[in-house]
Amino acid sequence: MDWLQKLFTDTDGIGHIVMIYAIVIAVGIFLGRMKIGGKKNGIALGVTFVLFAGIVAGHLGFTGTTNVLTFIQDFGLILFVYCIGLQVGPGFISSFKEGGVKMNLVALGIILLNVTCCIALYFAVFYKGGSITGENSTNLAMMVGVLCGAITNTPGLGAANEACTTIFGEGAPTIANGYACAYPLGVVGIILATIVIRYITGTSLKKEQDAIEQEKAANPHATPHRMTVAARNPYLLGKSILQVRQFLGRDFVCSRILQNGHVSIPNRDTILGEGDEMYITCAEADSEAIKAFIGPEEQVEWEEQDVPMVSKHVLVTQPAVNGKTLGELHFSSVYGVNVTRIRRGDMNLFAESNLRLQIGDRLVVVGPEDAVDRVANKMGNSVKKLDHPNLAAIFLGVFIGIIFGAIPIAIPGVPTPVKLGLAGGPLCIAIAIGAYGYKFKINAYTTTSANLMLREMGLALFLASVGIKAGANFVDTVMNGDGLTYVWCGFIITVVPILIMGFIAKKFLKLNYCTLMGLIAGSTTDPPALAFANQTANNEAPAIGYSTVYPLSMFMRILTAQLIILLLCS
Repeated sequence: MDWLQKLFTDTDGIGHIVMIYAIVIAVGIFLGRMKIGGKKNGIALGVTFVLFAGIVAGHLGFTGTTNVLTFIQDFGLILFVYCIGLQVGPGFISSFKEGGVKMNLVALGIILLNVTCCIALYFAVFYKGGSITGENSTNLAMMVGVLCGAITNTPGLGAANEACTTIFGEGAPTIANGYACAYPLGVVGIILATIVIRYITGTSLKKEQDAIEQEKAANPHATPHRMTVAARNPYLLGKSILQVRQFLGRDFVCSRILQNGHVSIPNRDTILGEGDEMYITCAEADSEAIKAFIGPEEQVEWEEQDVPMVSKHVLVTQPAVNGKTLGELHFSSVYGVNVTRIRRGDMNLFAESNLRLQIGDRLVVVGPEDAVDRVANKMGNSVKKLDHPNLAAIFLGVFIGIIFGAIPIAIPGVPTPVKLGLAGGPLCIAIAIGAYGYKFKINAYTTTSANLMLREMGLALFLASVGIKAGANFVDTVMNGDGLTYVWCGFIITVVPILIMGFIAKKFLKLNYCTLMGLIAGSTTDPPALAFANQTANNEAPAIGYSTVYPLSMFMRILTAQLIILLLCS
């Protein structure tokens, strides 16, 4: 049985290291699914429990060589942050539009107050006087670990960990211990602070929910609306569809037209006649204006007309059309078909002429079957292509991101140049590729499941590595060191900024409480808080608030975590 004993005790063996990672990740994910507080309303720590499983393994002596652990840790971190960047990239710029500026300012306020509380507690509790070197520097780095745990942001821990290696070298403090101490109450504190805001502002949840419904009714989103209208406005007779659009000032798509008993696919130059019946797709908010301008709505059985028309879903998989607008592709004039709406992820979008296509979009194309098939060939329409992730583009982006993260940025008064590092560099490049990759013919599209798989794999490897390395000293830190101090400091860092900015957002900025709950969850990048908000609000408002502030918040969390160490500990 020597072979079995060697497998468990030989820390240099590849089999031993892989086995330890497999056990730690499997046990951590299994325990992370268990909900504290009941199956229905309880809170689960999720994949983050891998960190605690790794700490137990490290404490029991199951470990590996430092170089191997560090490599797996950094590689997992790069995979994780890069996939996050690809995910948030397309929405990073648009998150500042349509009221997003106000919500992102509130999120930035929470982030800056988190950092302020962290530094203030450091000077109040741990600072020994003099310059921030030696023990002072180590304590500040540990407080950054507490900060990351308090706002449950694992990418920030990775960025701070890498910054510590840059500043301290091999003697870098184990900031994961501070993270682990603060994390459990961080999850609870975010939800608790969200509940407290509701009561200190005297908010009625029922009124907030009703306000959301009234706002939706008064200002419908640009969701597709389909109807048939008859041209009865004498002014429009003899005018082209393009001229009608220009006169009306509203965008719409006419996918079929019934003229003199015959159905055809119109284009922008089609001339309207008296009583022509048009099958129109438009934004829901524009439907009444279009009927008032063109003519009344009528009922037509389009399937029974003399020209067979089909409506098909066409999948965009051709890299050549990635990033092109619908107007640039001239569907009606070149192919004789019309695109009426687009399915992107979980959203239905109206097919505006200036809307840019993305790989993975599903177009609803209406026209003669042979013409629709030609459009399908042009768009690619190959599910198989989407099933294979573009690994070359992903690792090219990682390559560029590592170089970008290694560029030294000299700041006056700071002796050590600042670098974005292995976390910040790939994150920035991934966001740029996600938002503007089509301009450089870079197709880094991955399906949601593939992105989630890579992201969770990277996160699990990172957390397991950090936990195994931190396990040897964790119990000593908690029982004989500053562990309990980290716990209550982390709770203050979690709760105080949310209470301050939440009160301001509700009382002075008049944000809806349902949206505010999602905003708080997004600013702390905390999925359990979002799950609580969704369950409480029972509408989509929390998801909108979360997705609006999440891209900028994730970027700032990663950036600020390492900047504190690079600027103050150097």
